[in-house]
Amino acid sequence: MNIAQYLDSTYLKTPEQSGISHEGTLQIDKELAQVAIDNGIFAVMIRPDYVAEIKKYIQDRNSNVAVGTVIGFHEGTYSVEEKLTEASKAIEDGADELDFVINYNAYLQGNIDLVKEEFVKCTKLALEHHKIAKWIIEIAALTDEQIGDLTKNISNWAEENFSANDLPHIFVKSSTGFYETTGGKPNGATFEGIKIMLDNAGKLPVKAAGGVRTPEDAEKMITMGVKRIGTSSALALIKNEASSGGY
Repeated sequence: MNIAQYLDSTYLKTPEQSGISHEGTLQIDKELAQVAIDNGIFAVMIRPDYVAEIKKYIQDRNSNVAVGTVIGFHEGTYSVEEKLTEASKAIEDGADELDFVINYNAYLQGNIDLVKEEFVKCTKLALEHHKIAKWIIEIAALTDEQIGDLTKNISNWAEENFSANDLPHIFVKSSTGFYETTGGKPNGATFEGIKIMLDNAGKLPVKAAGGVRTPEDAEKMITMGVKRIGTSSALALIKNEASSGGY
């Protein structure tokens, strides 16, 4: 199985989180992009501040590797307007894919109207600019029932507000990789969580992000039906090596 075509090679630490300078982070992102170019990896997933430079880096090498970025990351509590502003800037900078963190705290508080509003408005912005929209629901923060319910809500909102041709461009995604769990609970994709998402996503594709650390796990996820996998260890996976990375 050629798993490279399913992978979003990911680096999402800020300079403050990593202790690495802006220039050092940019260099990491360039190396990530070069590995993607050299190995047929579908996309790189990076912070918004680096989109313009990495898009140019990839274009200068005549590559079609996609550039993805995160919006409202990582807590998801940005206002709708803040998410739209951040997404608009990322689109202007050349992002191909926008991974929005859904306001799962609002969902947990029962404010479904707010969650629906941000989903519809932000997805509309992405689709109007011919971009992929992915919605991170942060499954480690949710019960199994909530994972299914929120996934089904997103699926229903997508079908109610967008055309059938749009649906393949609207993903439901598992995790940010930054959620802090307790008791050793995984903070990324699990087979159990992904199955619930797949069972409730309807016509929407599913992205498994974080926790996919071996080629066997990646192949199992793909066989289950996921269309994309977010990982900080894309090269290890395609070289048939186990990952020691945290995402």
